[in-house]
Amino acid sequence: MRILVASHTYIVDLNREKLRALAKLEPSIEVTVVVPRRWNPKGVQSKIVETKFIDEGSFKVVPISNYSENNQSLLTFGLDLIGLLRKLKPDIIQIEQGSKALAYAQFITFNKLLGLKAKNLFFTWWNIPAQLKFPISLLEAYNLKNTDGIVAGNKDGEDILRERGYKGPIQVMPQLGVDESLFKPETQSDLRDSLGIQPDDFVVGFVGRFVEEKGLLTLTQALAGLQEKPWKWLLLGRGELQSTLLKKTTELGIKDRLILVESVPHDHVQKYINLMNTLVLPSETTDKFKTLTSVGWKEQFGHVLIEAMACKVPVIGSDSGEIPHVIGDAGLVFPEKNAEELRNCLMQLMEQKELAENLGQKGYEKTMAKYTNKALAKQLLSFYQELV
Repeated sequence: MRILVASHTYIVDLNREKLRALAKLEPSIEVTVVVPRRWNPKGVQSKIVETKFIDEGSFKVVPISNYSENNQSLLTFGLDLIGLLRKLKPDIIQIEQGSKALAYAQFITFNKLLGLKAKNLFFTWWNIPAQLKFPISLLEAYNLKNTDGIVAGNKDGEDILRERGYKGPIQVMPQLGVDESLFKPETQSDLRDSLGIQPDDFVVGFVGRFVEEKGLLTLTQALAGLQEKPWKWLLLGRGELQSTLLKKTTELGIKDRLILVESVPHDHVQKYINLMNTLVLPSETTDKFKTLTSVGWKEQFGHVLIEAMACKVPVIGSDSGEIPHVIGDAGLVFPEKNAEELRNCLMQLMEQKELAENLGQKGYEKTMAKYTNKALAKQLLSFYQELV
């Protein structure tokens, strides 16, 4: 089976591991990843990424000339794409830019014109309904009409596409898996000591952006009601809410419990996660009613959850977006923005060591079964085989 996957996401080598795993599942599989030749994710001239051709046998990365260098919706590829398609003759074409992407329409059209008869698929994280206006509505209608299968990053995405009339097969799974060779249970005694964490401290962790929609103010309120307990709050990340958080923790008298670590390389994040007694993702959905120009936000997946679960760290999450589906019965879920219920979840893990251990083990088993790169590759191959 010849598989072509295209996305700006895969200019980052770390993000290609699922596709590398896919190429190794069966000898007959060939995976070609199409990436923009030049990409400028931050719009700064000095940050332009120049991608390179990679040949690992059954797995290849092919840079193709592109006409937008920093807008994934407007991304399209040059005519050198036609030569690649003629040579490759793929059985599967999967474009990971969403249902309204120009690049997806481009691949659909080339597929028709070249008579390739490949199955057309796209991946989407889109999980909030929006009223599309012309010509975007026409573009999406064309794409959906010519779609043979969809990979949706969350259940809400599947529901939205069904509401828009798509009746074909949909596979719900995240775009990227967790690296179980990196994210695994490990004792971090030296790091624990260096951060001043005492043996009896219950470490509540958060990893991500410091922005209001991540629910950090709700978590602050929940922790403020637990001052009689020995806990520390390990915050890993940065963002615009940082000064507000510092002010709020000072007002509530818990600033001395806060351990703030602003910048950590991705291959060191697991060291900090392994210090945590629980990782909390208290995300909060923004506006319920959306337009094309005001899209709102709710949690699309929560990748840090599966990273913590891979480390056997029990997780707590709000019921925003995909979080309850990711956690399932392998952690605790509370109503978003409800500090009291979040506090109750924290108390359960603080006071019930056996519960914490059981949830940590359940989370680990679920992640190994569903969310490693190899597990995702197997799900993807099974979906492709159904279509072909």
